[in-house]
Amino acid sequence: MTDLAHYITDYGYWALFIGCLAEGETITILGGIAAHEGLLHLPWVMAVVALGGTLGDQLLYFAGRRFGGRAIARLKSQRQRINRAKRLIARHPMLFVIGVRFMYGFRIIGPVLIGASRLPPSRFVPLNILGALLWSAIFVLLGYFGGQALERVINGVHNKLFAVLVLAAVIAALWLARRWRRQR
Repeated sequence: MTDLAHYITDYGYWALFIGCLAEGETITILGGIAAHEGLLHLPWVMAVVALGGTLGDQLLYFAGRRFGGRAIARLKSQRQRINRAKRLIARHPMLFVIGVRFMYGFRIIGPVLIGASRLPPSRFVPLNILGALLWSAIFVLLGYFGGQALERVINGVHNKLFAVLVLAAVIAALWLARRWRRQR
């Protein structure tokens, strides 16, 4: 087993958990690829991703309940997006909580806004868990089956980790481009 494969096998679940506390789409897809390659177990990848995503959003939600008003007031450049999110939370709180992790630009600020909106924890927690389970299943399976498709494309390659590294580089480039575009 190569050194990289050894590290993925030994620390992959921890990396997934920590990576999913905040954002996580890239690490989640990579977890699916690692499961496809046999380095991690698919059910455990999905469970760890869902747990990390749930916990991260729970922390942001409770921070929003405690400090949300003050923090949101400082985001003057995001006022239009924040007002749009507040309207969505008021009209469709259940759909917003479940779908916030799928909305571009709302992955981190969304749970803070939900907490600041005073949506009760008794409504947020189960919806957040459901959203995290859906998010986990979709992105992990995307990586799992994407890894399978990539393996077919790179048919002659004997080192399966090469496929993981190529896909990781592509995902990292897309993620960096998205970050750069968001900052502009």
